[in-house]
Amino acid sequence: MTRPRIQLLAAFLVVYVVWGSTFLGIRIAVLANLPPILFAGARFVIASFLLGSLAVARGQRLPSRPRDWLVAAIMGVLMISLGNGLVTWGEQWVASNQTALLVSSSALWIAWFGTFGAKGDALTWRAKVGLGVGFAGVMLMLVPGNGFALDHFQAQLIIVASAVCWAAGAMYGRSATVTAPPLMFTSVQMFVGGLVMTVIGLASGDAAQWTWSWRGIGALAYLIVFGSCLAYATYVWLLRHTTPDRLSTISYVNPAVALLLGWWILDEDMSGTRLLGMIVILIGLVLVAFKPRRPPSKHR
Repeated sequence: MTRPRIQLLAAFLVVYVVWGSTFLGIRIAVLANLPPILFAGARFVIASFLLGSLAVARGQRLPSRPRDWLVAAIMGVLMISLGNGLVTWGEQWVASNQTALLVSSSALWIAWFGTFGAKGDALTWRAKVGLGVGFAGVMLMLVPGNGFALDHFQAQLIIVASAVCWAAGAMYGRSATVTAPPLMFTSVQMFVGGLVMTVIGLASGDAAQWTWSWRGIGALAYLIVFGSCLAYATYVWLLRHTTPDRLSTISYVNPAVALLLGWWILDEDMSGTRLLGMIVILIGLVLVAFKPRRPPSKHR
């Protein structure tokens, strides 16, 4: 294989595996009594300095154009403050594997948002069917029951909203024109998104609720180094180097990893309507993401 293809496959592998495991890391952190919003903010602020330091060491500088700062800020708020922050908050009540399945709906939103604007692509009948099936699966995942109280149902809705915000930020970033170096641009996104959550967390009194434990510190360190610095930076690179349909495959590989890790480490289970919802969501995602290949044309 060519070097660019190897780089692309390696990038997908990193995001598939690492981001699939971050749902478990977040769940462990919140169960260790780390206040979710301040914890999520600290995670990305620290990661932004680590990634920014690496960018400086490689000769990269902070963005010089106001437009680059604006794009980074919008992506930071949508994808990190709202996309990741709401997931972290929701995992106080929702198991990591169920969270991953709800977040997988971001692929459906990406496909839909991709139709907007002058550069939008019209959906095929296959994609429309897939969107309808996928949204039906999300609704099944949201059906109350099996021990879920109203608070859990609200948390599930919040997680679905986080997927919408993430998809909006990703599609905005993919279409925006920036000149800043990728690594530094990513660190700025992390800093803005993390700073917003840190301010909200401190204003809410989260600092007084912070409980130190080796379990919580370990989860935080893993999420900073691998979930943020490695996987998020890789994802931003993929936004510029692959197509939306391939990018959406991340949304249904991650839940498979999360399901396995949640069952293995936290003894999480999946049954009833939520198992059915998972299957329906995956069917919808396959219909949206995988396009049938056209037969090769015959030359006479």
